[in-house]
Amino acid sequence: MGKDSLSSVQVIADRLLKHQQKVCTAESCTGGLIAKTFTDLAGSSDWFERGFVTYSNAAKNEMLAVPASVIEDYGAVSEAVATAMASGALRYSEADYSIAVTGVAGPGGGSDDKPVGTVWIAVASSGQMVAKRYQFDGDRQAVRAATLYSALELLLDQVSA
Repeated sequence: MGKDSLSSVQVIADRLLKHQQKVCTAESCTGGLIAKTFTDLAGSSDWFERGFVTYSNAAKNEMLAVPASVIEDYGAVSEAVATAMASGALRYSEADYSIAVTGVAGPGGGSDDKPVGTVWIAVASSGQMVAKRYQFDGDRQAVRAATLYSALELLLDQVSA
């Protein structure tokens, strides 16, 4: 975990603890990297509730109730799927916030509409949803790292100070 991500995680943790809140993750392209980064911080069990790694479409449907029709209509890498993942993670956890990521980390799997490096990140809380599309450069490791940092920043923007 880099110094920047550690700083962001500490601020997120402090804010969640201040309000007695928790966060959960729903990860596809990062394969649990965000949850790992959270749990690298000692004491994270006080504010990190759980993580869902839903790499396959079936897992998104079975674990987070992402409708198969949404995946078919929009594709796994889409705003609709990212927001459905974030909503499902909130529904199936005791968390106050969820962060969901879905994307094309590469080197294969990209298309003209969604080239390698395309990632959707969504943050949900009670009554609020924010989703953002990113286009990252680099190899698989670089895309996953950029996704982690961007997810932390988006979550940080949403968690009350």
